Amino acid sequence: MENQEKEQFRDSIGTIDKSGNRSWIFPKKPSGIFYKYRTYVSYFLLAFLLSAPFIKINGNQLLLFNILERKFNIFGFPFWPQDFYLLVISMIIGVVFIILFTVIFGRIFCGWICPQTIFLEMVFRKIEYLIDGDRGKQIRLSKQPWNAEKIRKRVLKWIIFFIISFIIANVFLAYLIGGDTLISYITGNPFDNVRTLISLTIFTCVFYFVFAWFREQVCIIACPYGRLQGVLLDNKTINVAYDYVRGERETGRAKFKKDEDRASVGKGDCIDCKQCVVVCPTGIDIRNGTQLECVNCTACIDECDHIMESVGYPKGLIRYASEENIVKKKPFEFSPRIKGYSAVLLILIGVLVGMLFLRNEVEANILRLPGQLYQHKANNIISNVYTYKVINKTTEDITDVSYKILSHKGTIKLVSNHNFIVPKQGLAEGTLFIEMNASAMKKDKIDLEIGVFSGDKLIETTITNFLGPRSYR
Repeated sequence: MENQEKEQFRDSIGTIDKSGNRSWIFPKKPSGIFYKYRTYVSYFLLAFLLSAPFIKINGNQLLLFNILERKFNIFGFPFWPQDFYLLVISMIIGVVFIILFTVIFGRIFCGWICPQTIFLEMVFRKIEYLIDGDRGKQIRLSKQPWNAEKIRKRVLKWIIFFIISFIIANVFLAYLIGGDTLISYITGNPFDNVRTLISLTIFTCVFYFVFAWFREQVCIIACPYGRLQGVLLDNKTINVAYDYVRGERETGRAKFKKDEDRASVGKGDCIDCKQCVVVCPTGIDIRNGTQLECVNCTACIDECDHIMESVGYPKGLIRYASEENIVKKKPFEFSPRIKGYSAVLLILIGVLVGMLFLRNEVEANILRLPGQLYQHKANNIISNVYTYKVINKTTEDITDVSYKILSHKGTIKLVSNHNFIVPKQGLAEGTLFIEMNASAMKKDKIDLEIGVFSGDKLIETTITNFLGPRSYR
C-alpha cells in the first residue's frame, strides 16, 4: 500500500490539476553552470537554424527540404527523387543515432538540442522573465485583475511573441521553398503569392499557439520521443537523477537545521526545500525518479547544487547519473546493447558514405515510347522512337549535350536536330530516334549502351533496348 501511494504521481501529470483543468507552470528562472552551457549551445544552434537556409556550399543550399518540387539538400549534397534511397538511409542513421544517444544519455536531446525546448526556454521564456518578472511576479500577475499594468504587459508580450513566431515561420518556409525564393517573396509584392502568404500566416499562428499557450504540453502530450525513452532506458542509462541513497538515508529527507548532525540521526542530505520542483519547466518532482515529463534540462541540478553549497553540503545530490551509479557506485561502461547499436550505426554510415562517393552527378534515362513498335525504313534500316531525360545535379549548366551509341553501329537523331543544354540542378527531356541496320541485329531485342556527351567528354552512360523484326534473329 505504501509503495502504491508513492507511485500515485505516475497516474497524472504535473500540468493537470485534480479537476482536470490546465495547471499553469511558472518555473523559477534557472541559473548555474549547466544553464550557462545550455545557453551557449542553444545560441549556437539558433544561429545555425536561422542561417542554414541562406548558406550555400558549391551553389547548393546547406539544408533544403522542398517536398513539392522533390528537391532535398543535406549539408550541401543535393538529393533528387532518384536518390531517395540515400535519403532513406540518412533518416535511418538519424533514428539509430537518437536511439543510441538515448540508451546512453537518456532524454538529453530534449533538454539541449530540441528546437521546441530551445525556442521556449531560451527565447520566449527569457522574454517573459524580462516583461513579467520571475516566478513570484508571474504568479501575482496571473492572479491580479485586468488592470492597466496587466493589460500593458500581456499585450506587449503577445505582440513580441507573434513577431517572433512570424520570423520562425519564415525561416521554416525557407527550408521548404529555398532561401533565395523566400527573399524574392519578401522583397516583392506579398499579394503576388497569396497561397504562400496564407501558409505563412497559418504556420505563424501554429508557432504562436505552441510557444504562447501549449508550451511544455508539446513535450508531455504531443512528442512521441518521451514514450520512446520508456523502452530504451535501463539501469545503465545516464539521466538527470536524484541520488536517493544519499538524499534519503535511513529516515528520509527533512528540513534543514543549523548545526545539526544529520548523519547521526539518519537524515538524508535532501533538506526538502522543493527548489528543484519550483525551477522545473514541466512541474515535476525529480525526487520521484525518472518520469515521462522530464526533459533533462538540468535546471534542477543547478538549483540543487546552489542549495547544497548554501548549507555546506557536497554538490551532486541531483546530477547526471545512472541507477547503477547511484545504488552500486558503478562507473559508466559500454553494455552489449550499446556496442550493438554502435556497430549498426557505423555500418550504416559506411554504406551511406560509399553510396555518396559512387553517386553520379548526372543521370540519364532513355526509354522506348510506350505502345510504339519499330519502323522499317529504306535501305534495311530499323528505327525505334524513345523519350529521354537527363538530370543535372551540379550547380553549373551542362552544355552541348549529345548521344552516341557505344555498343553497336547505329545513329541517334534528336527531334530538335541539335545538341541541347541541361540547366544546373535541372533536367532536360525530349524525344529521339535510334536507327540501326537490320543486318546488325542477331535477335529481335537487343540492349544498347548509350553514351551521354558534353562536347567530346563522356559524362554518363545508360542502357536501353532496341526492337527489330523476328526474321532477323
